[in-house]
Amino acid sequence: MNPKPTLLAELVAEFLGTFVLILLGIGVVAMVVLFPTRNPGETIHGGYTNITLGWGLAVTMGIYVAGKVSGAHLNPAVTLALAVFRGFPWRKVLPYSIAQTAGAFAAAALAFWNYLPAFRQVDPQLEHTAGVFTTFPAFPGLPQAGFLDQMIGTALLVLLIFAITDEFNAPPGANLAPVLIGLVVVAIGMSFGGLHGYPINPARDFGPRLFTALAGFHNNGLTDGTRVWWIPVVAPLLGGLAGAAIYDFGIRRFLRPSSHSQ
Repeated sequence: MNPKPTLLAELVAEFLGTFVLILLGIGVVAMVVLFPTRNPGETIHGGYTNITLGWGLAVTMGIYVAGKVSGAHLNPAVTLALAVFRGFPWRKVLPYSIAQTAGAFAAAALAFWNYLPAFRQVDPQLEHTAGVFTTFPAFPGLPQAGFLDQMIGTALLVLLIFAITDEFNAPPGANLAPVLIGLVVVAIGMSFGGLHGYPINPARDFGPRLFTALAGFHNNGLTDGTRVWWIPVVAPLLGGLAGAAIYDFGIRRFLRPSSHSQ
């Protein structure tokens, strides 16, 4: 029987799982944004559909990397919801969140290094391509729209993660949960990706955004005066709690055996 992983092992797993998730996710956005055709509005490597599929696959692969060791939260909103509703130790919430954010930051740095020649061609002054790494509101004058959008998207994410992984429900067999959770992210991106780019994950957004600020991107949402960075941090945390509560009080309480009832 394998020994229980140490906290350090769990943090390394969260770092690497998030690193893989963000590296693949940023990579697909970079392919779409940095390699345009000669025809305005067209790209060589697909468009928004590619982005949603790429992010879904990225989530799946990140979960497969970290799942056995840490549970593959890869998202502070998920970690917080598990602490509130599933007994995840509170002492691990902040370390997990820091490891996830650090993994996202490192992934952004590696993606930028890899695509540096393309950035130099498309945006040599780093004035308008921070969106490769992080998210921005579609309507800057209506930040509350992005806030609600992020709450809904993350509520759906956590609700469906809880449904897919609930031992009292009908959990998928043969280690298919990561695939289904990846498909959840695809569905959320296709349905709720327009108003703020569906980060639905504070670490996924803030880690790369911090990198863009340090790397000199002018439109970073952190130091450029717009201060939009807080929306993809606060809204997903609240949305994740809402989604978990909806699942537990709307579905799970009807599934649990009487001996386990609260």
